[in-house]
Amino acid sequence: MAPITLTWKDTLQDDMADDLAHEIDIFEGKMFLTGEGKLSEKVFAESRLRRGVYGQRYDNGQRHNGFESQKVAFPSERVKGPDTYWDAPGMMRIKVPYGGLNPEQLEVIAQLADEYSDSILHVTTRQDIQLHFVHIEDTPDLMRRLAAVGITTREACGNSVRNVTCCQLSGVCRTEAFDATPYADALTYFLLGHDDVQDFGRKFKIAFSGCEQEACGLVMMHDMGFLAQVRTVDGKPQRGFKVYVGGGLGTVPHQAKLLSEFTPEGEILPQAQAVSRVFARLGEKTNRNRARLKFLIADLGIEEFRRLVEEERKILPHDDRWTGFLETLPHYKETPRRGPAHLNGVVRSGEFNNWYETNVYQQRQEGYAVVTVNLPLGDLTTGQSFALADIARKYVGDSIRTTVEQNIVLRWVPQADLPALYDELKAIGLGAPGAGTIVDITSCPGTDTCKLGIAASRGLAGTLLTDLTAKSASLPDAIKGLKIKISGCFNSCGQHHVADIGFFGNSRRSGNHKVPHFQVVLGGRWRDNGGSYGLAVGAVPSKSVPQVVGAVTDRYVADRERGESFQDWIGRIGKKQARAILEPFMSLPVYELQPEFFSDWGDPRVFSLGDIGIGECAGEVVSLFSMEIALAESEAWDAQLALEEKDYPMAEEKAYRAMVSAARALVKTRFLDVGDDPDRIVDEFKTRFYDTQLFFDPFAKGKFAHYLLDRHAQKNPRQDADAAHRQIEAALLFIEATHTCESQASDSILIEL
Repeated sequence: MAPITLTWKDTLQDDMADDLAHEIDIFEGKMFLTGEGKLSEKVFAESRLRRGVYGQRYDNGQRHNGFESQKVAFPSERVKGPDTYWDAPGMMRIKVPYGGLNPEQLEVIAQLADEYSDSILHVTTRQDIQLHFVHIEDTPDLMRRLAAVGITTREACGNSVRNVTCCQLSGVCRTEAFDATPYADALTYFLLGHDDVQDFGRKFKIAFSGCEQEACGLVMMHDMGFLAQVRTVDGKPQRGFKVYVGGGLGTVPHQAKLLSEFTPEGEILPQAQAVSRVFARLGEKTNRNRARLKFLIADLGIEEFRRLVEEERKILPHDDRWTGFLETLPHYKETPRRGPAHLNGVVRSGEFNNWYETNVYQQRQEGYAVVTVNLPLGDLTTGQSFALADIARKYVGDSIRTTVEQNIVLRWVPQADLPALYDELKAIGLGAPGAGTIVDITSCPGTDTCKLGIAASRGLAGTLLTDLTAKSASLPDAIKGLKIKISGCFNSCGQHHVADIGFFGNSRRSGNHKVPHFQVVLGGRWRDNGGSYGLAVGAVPSKSVPQVVGAVTDRYVADRERGESFQDWIGRIGKKQARAILEPFMSLPVYELQPEFFSDWGDPRVFSLGDIGIGECAGEVVSLFSMEIALAESEAWDAQLALEEKDYPMAEEKAYRAMVSAARALVKTRFLDVGDDPDRIVDEFKTRFYDTQLFFDPFAKGKFAHYLLDRHAQKNPRQDADAAHRQIEAALLFIEATHTCESQASDSILIEL
């Protein structure tokens, strides 16, 4: 049984089943041709990505669960070398529209994880479920078994419309305008495989939200976001959406822009189609670093983009599906497994009360509650999954949803059943309290399985979780509700930009060794649908992060004014004071004195970004580079202060100058007499590092070079608040890439005198 009932979709899914079966057959044929060397992996890559099949980092069979390393028990004895995707297991992403699951679907995914993966289901920040360490030859079987229960991996990855997300409380929320679930569902299946979404330069993410003031669907950080609204038209209430476009995190985050103040419910599908067509036609195709919708809108301006979408809408061929789903909205329903019942008089334990305080939400429907099943690091085992499916059948029927904070919720729980439900969850290790609090930490996979991971985000998250949980009873109320989010690199898969306290992985050099680091990002806003982004304040060694969290939160508790939010406090004390909190932890350790700082969380080996060695002959050059790069970091810091003072032209100019200084620092490792002229510095940087691909590190593949090259080529750059903010983000990332490039190239540095 599907998690919701939409009669219009039944026929569509029947038709789609045949289509999906045919597509899986085609995929399997391509897979075998590639394995036999008759089709290049490059040609096959987009096909497998569009089927949700990713390559992943392979690290000697080790997967870090955030608390300790454990040997992965693979389901077969096949050779798993690290050289190619075909030799090593990968990752399969399973698309879960709006997070909706039923017990049968959860069981099938658990069965597949048991048979083909490492017996772990991982919930992502897009409400998907990922299975890791899956062999590519097993993927067609997985796809067919998922399709049998109404699940697809189609367009879960690749240059496509990714999983459409929606608030997990939609339909039961006390403050929503209306339930956005059926609209998210309708748009999902309308765009799935649609001809107009097959020619994107990059991915496209959509979210739905029922409330403007809460986090909900985080519409402000999406390519296209729908915010539910009700308006009175001709004396009658009419449903529709405030529509935003061009949001996104990634390396340089963009706040979404308002496309439409009010789009009637019957227009959201054609409007999304029109946006898709404009993006497919005008979006960047060759330079993937600028191929997201946010860059197109930044180049065109929202007014011109809006005009293009309106013109595109006028010429769209009519499609009955645009409004077909509206006719069946009255049939849309979630049926509770049990009748409503209040908790009055039920005996409660102290442990239950702690859990109830953080993990239970009172639905607007009398007598029912939503229970959040807190998943540390987004993981649950197959054993837990099977048991959770049985628990769901007993208490809530089909009403299971995954969340963007990597948890699972059970909806329509009769309140009187909460103590018994808690006991059953606790018995399978899923009764932890703290959902939505500071211990509910979001983390991307980082160096565990991601090829782009720089630092161990999951290992750090597990350590912080352990530390904060141990002292949760004594934590001041002011910090219990703070959000901590961690990314293993600059790409913000852990959503660090919208956290109160965010971290993203990078590295620094101390002597002849590298030190894993995290940039500290303070002051992002999770509420208001990801209402604003924080900025990096400084980089600290990875092993110092727990102390940094303590120092920041202690200072907040001591300094905050009555009722002052963390973001408002950061804004009040300013970047200088915020950085001053970090400065005691920012100094580089010495390997001989503090060797523990030179390994990452959960990994005892000496930290490395790869196999490139470090030559002792670079000692003086490193010292020179360190002095030069300090100027760039200082200018980037001045740019942040100017932004804080709302001097946007100065902020933008300082950020640009910081990139020039960073490029100069790098050039001087090869050519001391480069001088101070920006034209010459940029020219030497391009010749010596960009054209030679020395700046093409494995994480960014050269895209950060364009932050400097493109800005330097502009004669009259925009210097408003958005442009300044983006330029600062670009400068910080360019500086990080400069550190990486210098570190990797240090073996062969030859100074020209």
